[in-house]
Amino acid sequence: MPPLITRLAAHRLFWPLALLAALLVTNVVHTPDFFSIRIRDGHLFGSLVDILRLGSPLLLVALGMTLVIAIGGIDLSVGAVVAVSGAVACLNISELTDQRSVGGVVVAVLLALGVCIALGVWNGVLVAGIGMQPIIATLILMVAGRGVAQMITSGRIVTVNSEPYHLIGGGYELGLPLSVVIAAAVLVLTGLVVRRTALGLLLEAVGGNREASRLVGIRARGLTIAVYAFCALCAAGAGLMISSNVAAADGNNAGLWIELDAILAVVIGGTSLTGGRFHLGGTAIGALVIQTLSTTVYTVGVPPETTLVFKALVVMAVCLLQSPAFRTKVLSRKPPRRPDTGGARPDVTATSTGTSRSNTPANAAQSPKEATTL
Repeated sequence: MPPLITRLAAHRLFWPLALLAALLVTNVVHTPDFFSIRIRDGHLFGSLVDILRLGSPLLLVALGMTLVIAIGGIDLSVGAVVAVSGAVACLNISELTDQRSVGGVVVAVLLALGVCIALGVWNGVLVAGIGMQPIIATLILMVAGRGVAQMITSGRIVTVNSEPYHLIGGGYELGLPLSVVIAAAVLVLTGLVVRRTALGLLLEAVGGNREASRLVGIRARGLTIAVYAFCALCAAGAGLMISSNVAAADGNNAGLWIELDAILAVVIGGTSLTGGRFHLGGTAIGALVIQTLSTTVYTVGVPPETTLVFKALVVMAVCLLQSPAFRTKVLSRKPPRRPDTGGARPDVTATSTGTSRSNTPANAAQSPKEATTL
């Protein structure tokens, strides 16, 4: 490949952006007005706006997951936290005398956020305090948390009719869906905190080498608990968006498998699962890729029974293309083979002294005295 393309292909965001562009072009082929954006009642409407709106909960969850993976952990319980958040908020709103009360909705939202932060602290204590493996600690809450969500809702779907609550997932601000504005604000604020302060370096130090970070005085235990709490907070925000958008809380299906999409978004964005360096911008692009892929599945008309297989193949392809080792073995051209001499002997020239000398690189460099003699 040309040097410029090779340098571009080596960038961590090249293949995610290339996949995103390919998915958008595919949608345009099947839906010519896919890029059209209409203004109705001062609000923006269109397929691109829908991708941003539907991808906002995933972006929030993926942001929290990025920081957890940066310290060398993993959080499989974010889907259950999404369900708990929606269940707590909707149950409290449904019990209000006036569901349109802004104060009552604010209290319900704060209560849901507080409960989910406590769940995140629980994960952090199991990992950093007790020393349990992150995948096991969060797997416990992944199973138990969804049961807790169904206990809160008594195994039924709790519906609400609250305009203030509906604004979180279905409202508009500045012409854009409010959920998009919230997700963008959290992304920018998180980026400023971790890149304009020493927090980002501390996270990368703990993820790169926990023992070395301890020896230099970094309090990895408190940092780990705080990161898991932040991840749960992001998942709680996603749960509020999802439940408010549909005006109901479903403890069994809300946030189902969103943890896997979040991990895929983080990996596609270039963050290593082994911890250390992380990239919030890449995570945002990865979340857009996952959501655009889901939209493409319905636009192209992929059979429902093969949807998950189709998504898995596409994600596997982009992850392989991101691997330098894979690109070197598959995409790079092999060096040309040397021509076969057929066993011919080296070129031998006779010297004036009657001796023969091989015309090889080993004999090409002669001392000045010998060259004069010859």
